[in-house]
Amino acid sequence: MVDKVILVTRDDCEVGIATKLKVHQEGLLHRAFSIFVTREGSQGLEILLQKRHRQKYHSGGLWSNTCCGHPRPGETTQDAAQRRLLEEMGLAMSLQEIGSFHYEARLGNGLVENEIDHVFVGKLGDQPFTANLQEVEEHAWVPIIAVSQDCQDHPEKFTAWFKPALQVLHDLGDIYD
Repeated sequence: MVDKVILVTRDDCEVGIATKLKVHQEGLLHRAFSIFVTREGSQGLEILLQKRHRQKYHSGGLWSNTCCGHPRPGETTQDAAQRRLLEEMGLAMSLQEIGSFHYEARLGNGLVENEIDHVFVGKLGDQPFTANLQEVEEHAWVPIIAVSQDCQDHPEKFTAWFKPALQVLHDLGDIYD
């Protein structure tokens, strides 16, 4: 099956459909999402990070938010986020959209990201999960303060969309401080 994604305008209005590979080869503007799963840890709020599997066609081996992806044609962004969270991390949970942002970035292998990225957050209690090892090389719970500093000090370790997505989470203020 060839993954198709939704092409959008800068105002996030749907204008077409294209294959995921084509949009990344041509830098076409499309809809995406990023998910942060959080929990309260001994050092305050922690976020579940994943290291993308090295075999992914872009950004393999880089650390990122808990899960990310693209809605399919005819699928809401909310439904897509919940689908991918289950596929990648084995987690079925309630998610809340907290904002969105636009970014463009040149990736390796001549690929380009040009996305309207919707950011979702969910809180995890004691629910166990099993990451999909074809998608996720490693995962770790990290205090948000530590990951924010690491992202500033070593941006090369993280995906292109991680820093702006993390900023949306930070913009919530007291809710996730």
